[in-house]
Amino acid sequence: MSVNRIFLTFSIVLLLAGCGGSSSDDTDADTNNLAPVGSENSLTIGVIDNSHSINMQTIAQAYTDQTGTALSWVALEENALRAQVTGESDNTQYDIINIGMQEAPIWGAADWLQPLNFSDAYDVDDIFPTVRSGLSYQGDLHAAPFYGESSMLVYRKDLADAAAVQINDNDSWDNIQLAASAMHNPDEDIYGICLRGRPGWGDNIALFTTIANSFGAKWFDADLTPQLDSIEWNTAAHFYVDLLTNYGPPNSEQNSFNEILALFNNGQCGMWIDATIAGSFINIEEIAYAQSPNAGFPNGASWLWAWGLAVPAGTSNTEQAMNFIEWATSKEYIQAVANHPDFSWSSVPTGTRASTYAIPEFQEIADFAAAEKIAIESASPAATDQKPYLGIQFASIPEFPEIGAALGEELAAALSGTQTVEQAMAAAQAKASDILRNAGN
Repeated sequence: MSVNRIFLTFSIVLLLAGCGGSSSDDTDADTNNLAPVGSENSLTIGVIDNSHSINMQTIAQAYTDQTGTALSWVALEENALRAQVTGESDNTQYDIINIGMQEAPIWGAADWLQPLNFSDAYDVDDIFPTVRSGLSYQGDLHAAPFYGESSMLVYRKDLADAAAVQINDNDSWDNIQLAASAMHNPDEDIYGICLRGRPGWGDNIALFTTIANSFGAKWFDADLTPQLDSIEWNTAAHFYVDLLTNYGPPNSEQNSFNEILALFNNGQCGMWIDATIAGSFINIEEIAYAQSPNAGFPNGASWLWAWGLAVPAGTSNTEQAMNFIEWATSKEYIQAVANHPDFSWSSVPTGTRASTYAIPEFQEIADFAAAEKIAIESASPAATDQKPYLGIQFASIPEFPEIGAALGEELAAALSGTQTVEQAMAAAQAKASDILRNAGN
């Protein structure tokens, strides 16, 4: 694949949702006191504007005090950040950038990123293998994970007990549908299940792809031919639309992570399947966690994502950038967050290091930790005969964001009732085929 083709594909995806994780509010870039890239003893860092990245800006003052390295931050909504950092080998605006699992192998192959080399004390083997693999190209780490996540099912145990239903790890989707029906009580503003419906490759498609995977679907065959009009995709789409139509909240096509979190914390959702990090934000009692359900194909029923810190090929501050990334993704950084007067163990970035999950203080405050660790360790992003591409809720090819966005729009339209499932999947198949053809495939 050519760098020009990668650049073109990413440049046209400026308005897509893209992580398969929690959503963040849009904010303007924090560009105060920017030091020129390449300045002696200074770094300019482009990050997404979520809570972990915002916390890092506070914690990192200690790094500046210790090393004398001035840090200038540009915090952007993730799609705006992608638009700015695409092609960083030619654009030296940043010394360090946030990128995710979808981009890391592609940008590594395009030589946009510098392979990361850290000291032995960093203990790269402590990083979950699934996360490390997803941020690597040809075995070399090209982004160090700042935080990671999988997906899991969280449910109201009190409602499940009252409805006399049992929810199990890796349950069948049929049983989940029965449980949703039993807990559903719209007259009391309680809905059996809440799932993402807002269109976006990292929004409704992140969740829906895990459902489709569990029905045996795959995005492409070995020749990169889209498979969206297959029986498996149509069966999964019918199930998803029927489940939310019958047992979900009104206007599910408008809901993403934040909207469902508010519903769940208001006691209005019996079950919710979403990012494992959701456990950090739920504030009601009587909840329990389970590994994601499937329809006979457990591989890919839970997603996998990590935001990483990477060094663009164009920076002249390579050594300083790698030193900062080594610190910001280390065991010591996790302790620094937990011990900072403004934060606690509930604020530490999760989903990256196995050692975090062995810390008693973290275990005590994170009741979701055990379920999250299992989900991350069992995720299977590697290509297989069944799925000939890297990724779970995405395919690590340059064209995927545009293809995923197209399916997201069509699926949301089916969920809203403005078209049938068959029409949605046929339209998505046609769009995917056009996108690949226009890209030269």
